[in-house]
Amino acid sequence: MNGADDLTIGSDIAAPRVRAAQYVRMSTDHQRYSTENQAAAIKAYADKHRMEIVRTYADEGKSGLTIEGRDQLRALIDDVRGHRADFEVLLVYDVSRWGRFQDADESAYLEYTCRRGGVRVVYCVEQFENDGSPTATIIKSVKRAMAGEYSRELSAKVFIGQCRLIELGFRQGGAAGYGLRRQLIDGSGLRKALLDRGEHKSLQTDRVILVPGPEGELATVRRIYQLFCITGMTERAIAELLNSEGRITDMGRPWTRGVVHQILTNEKYIGNNVFNRVSFKLKQKRVRNPPDNWIRADGVYEPIVDRRLFDSARDIIADRSRAYDDDEMLACLRQLLDDVGMLSGLVIDEQDKMPSSSAYRARFGSLLRAYMLVGYRPDRDYQYVAINRALRQLHPGIVAGIVSGVSSAGGSIHVDPVSGLLLVNGEFTASVLIVRCLQTPGGAYRWKLRFETGLEPDITIAVRMDAANRAPLDYYLFPAIDVLSDRLRLREENGFSLDAYRFDDLGIFNNLAARVPVERAA
Repeated sequence: MNGADDLTIGSDIAAPRVRAAQYVRMSTDHQRYSTENQAAAIKAYADKHRMEIVRTYADEGKSGLTIEGRDQLRALIDDVRGHRADFEVLLVYDVSRWGRFQDADESAYLEYTCRRGGVRVVYCVEQFENDGSPTATIIKSVKRAMAGEYSRELSAKVFIGQCRLIELGFRQGGAAGYGLRRQLIDGSGLRKALLDRGEHKSLQTDRVILVPGPEGELATVRRIYQLFCITGMTERAIAELLNSEGRITDMGRPWTRGVVHQILTNEKYIGNNVFNRVSFKLKQKRVRNPPDNWIRADGVYEPIVDRRLFDSARDIIADRSRAYDDDEMLACLRQLLDDVGMLSGLVIDEQDKMPSSSAYRARFGSLLRAYMLVGYRPDRDYQYVAINRALRQLHPGIVAGIVSGVSSAGGSIHVDPVSGLLLVNGEFTASVLIVRCLQTPGGAYRWKLRFETGLEPDITIAVRMDAANRAPLDYYLFPAIDVLSDRLRLREENGFSLDAYRFDDLGIFNNLAARVPVERAA
């Protein structure tokens, strides 16, 4: 071997390794998709191609249907966008680990974001080179579509299995509800233990049924039916009575009209197992299904309410919510005006025995037109004033819930008594905005956010209220770095660019504040 050859070999050996990061994800797939197996395959690829893995992003037990809940993937994208990525290549086991998005363009967009930030994405076990060539682009498109199709097929199979278990009388997910408890049974039907909130069965052959709860809760449930069906009290009046007595729900919260209404309408209290009332397949849009699509098994649980009382409550509610014609709706509105002396959306919605304000908007085009048809001409509709007052009253309770969640996660939080700004663990600040829901003349819902830029919070927690402005619908967590304007308008569906910040609860915020023991951190 000549000197020139020796110099070439020496240069190869001295060449620095390419800095790389790895992303691994496992939901509930088979063992071949365990994060350990993914990491082993990625390491073999890195060693073969002279790469050094300097950072790992791992989402364990996370679905690939959306980016929501995948904290590590979001952290990866944030590092790339913020130019904090200290690596040149991102190694991923295969296309499906990147995501099983139902919109294949979402996966492509995330990869494009990495490439634009100077990070090349490599799929280690795929039989193509991700080099941007037309061939690679076509193969990736097919693979992404196949990954999404796999989830659709799996969803259909799981749904069929769930329906079968429902028909056999087994509970499929969800809290038991006030007055009931989840009972774990083994494959032979023998009872094992009661499951507390947040606990799940550990054996695949075990099943869950509903059983009566504590006697005190059973007495309260039966009393609710007596008050509603025999005494004639409304749901709101019953909730106020229970709160005045210092009673709380199974969630440890005050009673509301909605909680009482749910107890009066849910068939589980007479022993029926009903499933598929609401669909949220593939984490897409929630759909309320008609009764013909419900999956049910009657009389499979021990009832805690007399069937005649339940039917009586159902008849009362059905009669109250029957379809009104225009004349009947206006007659109700005219009677309310005579009784109260003024009209507003909030006044209408407080009534249990007449259509809601949204029903009047949908039927007559607007509340003002309905007002005019009954001879009421206000200077303006002051509904929003009352709503804002109610939301201000909700604010301390929501902040208290955030403080409790952070404390439960092991973090500390201080609320500034003047500005209301939250200081979490002495490290970052958060601002809480309660955003009321507005309905357009066309019936669509909108939410207008105005960020508190003067406080300069690190994170803005936007609590989006439901259509009635009575309870939180969901939560948006906006980092200050991504807030480009002091105003934002949200629709029901906002696309990935905004809904990537949306969460059903504040669990992810609590996780940000969680403290990890030194032993685990090491």
